[in-house]
Amino acid sequence: MDAAIRILADGMMIPIVGIGAYFLVTKIPHQQKLSSYSRMIMAGLTALLLAKLIGSIWQPDAARPFIEMGVAAKAAYLDNAGFPSDHVLFGSVVAFAVWFEARYKKIALLLFLLVGLVAVGRVLALVHTPLDCLGGFIFAAFGALWYLTKPREIKKT
Repeated sequence: MDAAIRILADGMMIPIVGIGAYFLVTKIPHQQKLSSYSRMIMAGLTALLLAKLIGSIWQPDAARPFIEMGVAAKAAYLDNAGFPSDHVLFGSVVAFAVWFEARYKKIALLLFLLVGLVAVGRVLALVHTPLDCLGGFIFAAFGALWYLTKPREIKKT
């Protein structure tokens, strides 16, 4: 059971990154790559900066679940307070990029489903609370506001 939890909590990041990288490298038209990649970098950096700033100012009262319970963590973790989940943040940033830049909404929904599985795995591994995982998603969504700066395509009549 611990192996399955570890696969959910950590291993699912591999297909998220692989699928995301494939669609972001191969499906964005060459003439749009510079502007698309610029928005993706800004979205990711904004999400990470907000997450780290808020995380340094506010942390939930409880320690990580495995510490509270006095057991070993069942997945990889950084030695910090845990809010927000970096795994969920990064996976969500990739999914939003596929949604808005590559314009593959069904693939993005698949990625969000995989991110949801990562979140469940992180909670089951006792390294995060549901609030930590929700925080990672919310900060990624704030970063995704950069995609609103994408110029709209003009339809020829």
